[in-house]
Amino acid sequence: MNQEYPSTLLERAVKEFTKLPGIGRKTATRLVLHLLRKNESEVEGFASSITTLKRDAKYCSVCHSISDTDICPICANPMRDHGVICVVENIQDVMAVENTMQYRGVYHVLGGVISPMDGVSPGDLNISTLVERVSAGEVKEVILALSSTMEGDTTNFYIYRKLSQYGVKLSVIARGIAVGDELEYADEVTLGSSIVNRTPFTGKTVL
Repeated sequence: MNQEYPSTLLERAVKEFTKLPGIGRKTATRLVLHLLRKNESEVEGFASSITTLKRDAKYCSVCHSISDTDICPICANPMRDHGVICVVENIQDVMAVENTMQYRGVYHVLGGVISPMDGVSPGDLNISTLVERVSAGEVKEVILALSSTMEGDTTNFYIYRKLSQYGVKLSVIARGIAVGDELEYADEVTLGSSIVNRTPFTGKTVL
């Protein structure tokens, strides 16, 4: 049974919120009513921050992470080890690894993982730019820090095949992350340990 709304304005706002991932109608209704109770300046500030984010946010020309500038602060930091690249699926994973405070290299955000079932092919991901970074000859290690799923392992193997000709060290995060787990949901201690205790990647899947 469809939920009845006393106002078409309320219903329209709820409908927009349900377009967000993981937000159902009940949660959307609660969020909209929460905003409705706020004063107008607070709601305008909320709306403005989203609009500004969409209009002004950039993606780093080096690693593809979100940034306010053409090159993100991590890639621009001379104190980071630019000879070590941690390959992750998305921006949330960059944030997760950074929160461990165990990693001082740089990143490469793929923008997803290879998933034929979902229509995601290697060409849809930022793999070619990773190959370009490695082929330049300054990278000594690539850490494959993708989720412990079949799609993650498939992507690991594809990257392994693309980079094997360059003689760069390839490693994978230790399986302190449970098989099937998404990286961004791992606790900081477990994820940090997995980064520190990474192992060489041989091109074989472990699932």
